[in-house]
Amino acid sequence: QAAGVVTASAGNHAQGVALAATRAGVDATIVMPEHAPISKVKATRRYGGRVVLDGVDYEEAQARAHEIEREEGRTYVHAFDDEMVMAGQGTIGLEILEQQPDVDTVIVPIGGGGLISGIATAIKAQQPDVRVIGVQAEGASSVIDSLAAGEIRERDSVNTVADGIATRSVGEQPFEIIQERVDEVVTVSDEEIALALTLLLERSKTLVEGAGAVALSALLEDRFEYDDDEVIVPALCGGNIDMNVLTTVILRGMIQLGRYLKIRTVLHDQPGALEGLIEIIADKDANIYEIHHERASREIGMSDTSVELELETHGPEHAAELLATLRDAGYTVDVLN
Repeated sequence: QAAGVVTASAGNHAQGVALAATRAGVDATIVMPEHAPISKVKATRRYGGRVVLDGVDYEEAQARAHEIEREEGRTYVHAFDDEMVMAGQGTIGLEILEQQPDVDTVIVPIGGGGLISGIATAIKAQQPDVRVIGVQAEGASSVIDSLAAGEIRERDSVNTVADGIATRSVGEQPFEIIQERVDEVVTVSDEEIALALTLLLERSKTLVEGAGAVALSALLEDRFEYDDDEVIVPALCGGNIDMNVLTTVILRGMIQLGRYLKIRTVLHDQPGALEGLIEIIADKDANIYEIHHERASREIGMSDTSVELELETHGPEHAAELLATLRDAGYTVDVLN
C-alpha cells in the first residue's frame, strides 16, 4: 500500500521486512523493544527501515506497532502469526529434506511459533515420519505452558539471552499447527544456551545468536530420546548477536565448560605473599587473565589484602584440582563464578 508497512520484531524479522520493503520501494516502520540488540537496530536502519524503539519486550513493541498501523493506515506484517510468513520460513524444511533426505529428527527453535510451523508443515507433507522437536528458552516457555493447558497461555514476562525467541505468547495459527504437527517441545536454560553457542564457535567456527543455539543445546543436554544411529538436524536459525552480548555469553559458556575460574583469597600484605600464590597457580598449569587487589575492605584485617584472580583452566577436573591444592596450602579460597 502507499502508506507503507509496519511490524514489530526483536530484530531478525525486522531486518527481513526492512530489506524486502526497500527492494520493493515500500516505506517500512519497524518497532523494536527499547533494549533490542544494538547490532539488530543498526542493521535494520541500514536496510532502510525507520526504527521506533518502544516497550520492554516484543509484546509491548507489537502494541505500539498496531497503534502506528491505525494512525498511519499502514499494512501490518506479523512476525509469526501469518500464513505467508510461515510458508516462507517453511522453505528451510524443504532445504533440509533436499540436503539430508535420510533425516530422522529436526530440532527447531520456538518463539512465537512461525518458524517451526512452516518447517513442520513442509517436512510432514513430504516425510510424515520425520520427527519435529521444538525448543524454547526456559525464560520464555509460552508454548510449553500452552500445550500443558490445551490453550494459549501468555507469560507475564520473558527473561532469556535468546532475544530472538523472547515472546510472551505463541501465535494463534502457529499454536494450532504445533499441536498437530510438532512431536515434542522441550526447554533449555540460558547457561545451556551459552554452552552450545560457545561450542559452536570453538569447534565449528560457526557464529549464532542465543535463539540460534537452542536447538543444538537441546541435543547436547539430552532433552529428548534418540537412537545412536539417528540422523538429527538442529536448525541454527539466527546469527545476529550483539558483540557485547557475545562477550558475556562466551564467558558464561567458558564457565560451563570449567575453563574460566574467578576466585578470591586473602593474603598478608607483605613482599612475596602474592608470588607464593602465583607459583602454585603456575605449577598447576593455570593461566592468569587478571589480578585485582583490595586493601580497603572492612572484611579483612589492616595488614591483609584481598586478591581476586581470573583464571583459565583446562576443565572442571583441573579447576577442582587447583582449588584443592590452594586450600591444602592454607589459602581460604572463595569461588566467585
